[in-house]
Amino acid sequence: MYEVEVKVEADHERVRRELDERGADAGETVVQEDTYFDAPHRDFAETDEALRVREQATVREGESPSGALDGADSRVTYKGPLVDGESKTREEHETGVESGRELRAVLDGLGFAEAARVRKVRSYYALDGVTVTLDDVTGLGEYVEVELEVESEPEISDARERAYGVLRDLGLDPDAQIRTSYLGLLLE
Repeated sequence: MYEVEVKVEADHERVRRELDERGADAGETVVQEDTYFDAPHRDFAETDEALRVREQATVREGESPSGALDGADSRVTYKGPLVDGESKTREEHETGVESGRELRAVLDGLGFAEAARVRKVRSYYALDGVTVTLDDVTGLGEYVEVELEVESEPEISDARERAYGVLRDLGLDPDAQIRTSYLGLLLE
């Protein structure tokens, strides 16, 4: 599976208006806290890989997104190096885990060191068969991601062009895309 993703910095208020005008389906809003790890056997910054534990909780109507993530859903994700020179496309493997806290302890015991944590409030929308997310990232600001998943590398180019088209429809410039992860942006 390949995740084809295009990300730009953008004002959420304006983008929400554009999404509403185009009839996008609003999904849930969640709080995510991602803990990234460095491997003891290779430098993920050098190999452009990522290992993260994500804890996520849904924000209910009228509820503040600043609440704790106790009892949150947890997942572990491995992201391989970028495979496309024009987008943030990479091979990705992800699965659920019972406890993010326990998995972090296991990784620590195996010599994986916590590199950083990234916290964001993420609102999902569906538009023209793609996922559009509005991310408010603590310490960074507001971003929009357009994302599709494809099964094979030959599908990446068409998916990337589709993502660019959605960005243009929302009044955003694909040439302004940011290929650096939130983690990378925070560490800069």
